[in-house]
Amino acid sequence: MEKLVLLVALGNSITICNAILELTGTHDIDGTWKSSITLPCVYGPSQDFVQQTVIWILDRDQSPATIFRRDSSGDHIMLSHYRDRLSVPKYRPGDVSLEIEKLEITDSGRYTCKVTWRGQNSSLLTKETTTTVKVVKVAVTKPIIRPGNLGFIVPKGARTSLTCSASGSPPIIYRWFKGEPGGSAVHVSNHAVLMFDSLQTSDSGKYYCEAENRASSQVIQQSDAVQLTVRDLITILLTTESDVQGPERHEVTTGHQRTTLPLYLIILIAVLCVAVVFVVITVVLCRRKTKEDSPYEVTYCNSKNDVRRPTCSGVNSKCNYEPAKPTIENNYLTEPISENDYETIAIKKNVEYETLVDAMESEYEVGDVQ
Repeated sequence: MEKLVLLVALGNSITICNAILELTGTHDIDGTWKSSITLPCVYGPSQDFVQQTVIWILDRDQSPATIFRRDSSGDHIMLSHYRDRLSVPKYRPGDVSLEIEKLEITDSGRYTCKVTWRGQNSSLLTKETTTTVKVVKVAVTKPIIRPGNLGFIVPKGARTSLTCSASGSPPIIYRWFKGEPGGSAVHVSNHAVLMFDSLQTSDSGKYYCEAENRASSQVIQQSDAVQLTVRDLITILLTTESDVQGPERHEVTTGHQRTTLPLYLIILIAVLCVAVVFVVITVVLCRRKTKEDSPYEVTYCNSKNDVRRPTCSGVNSKCNYEPAKPTIENNYLTEPISENDYETIAIKKNVEYETLVDAMESEYEVGDVQ
């Protein structure tokens, strides 16, 4: 009974490991000449098994040959025909897909992915999957023109591009023309992307591109012409506003017609209003500052500290005067002086005056004598 249980457990573990280490791939893949291709070969990694070897075998015309081998010594490309064109991922556990670049017609055939693992008991387990590859030359398709982020209507002086995109076997040759197909077009570029560093009004017009590859048909495909329009920024804003409003730009209400102003007019009016308010505030502040800088007050005081009263005619009216209030606008003390001081000053002034007059008269007399 115990042996039966062990056999059942061993069988279940082998079944689980086989399910985990099952290789997954694709049976048939069509490759495009001169392009790249990936042949999938993946499995679910297991801690109980360690990958030992990975081998890719090409069977063409009943002549199988190993083209790639990975083991403990590293990766090895066995055929020089695949040198620098073939690789297998190294740092993706469970992914041993085969990547082939620059496909040739001779790359067609049956590719077999064979992986060998070593178990914890040193047993080896090998699985494989086969994929059939057919490499064909695909004629180029009709190209499509894609504009840059600004679209086909762009402002003057901006930077934009037009991209010509087509499918088919590479290499694909692109040519750009300004004009219409079948007309007097001008050849402007030989690249897939037509660049405009600084758009000018003269760049406006219709453009189309051609695509060609070296497939057996040797057919040149032309795209539809597109219109590139270069305008001033204000014109683009007006056009955008008109497109957004559409046919309902004018709304009719009861009693009057309501019109919606364009966005640029609203912005212009707002800017003018702000400017006017700023000018008014500036003028008011300047006038107020001028008045504050030159205040003056004239007060007349006599010797008895009486303020001069306004003149009143007294005709048909009565003049009422308020009693004068003495005002002192300094820190000096007022002291009465005697009348004798005034008299002494007057006497001194008279003596000095007489002395000056006598001196002048004597000068005149001397002059007359001479």
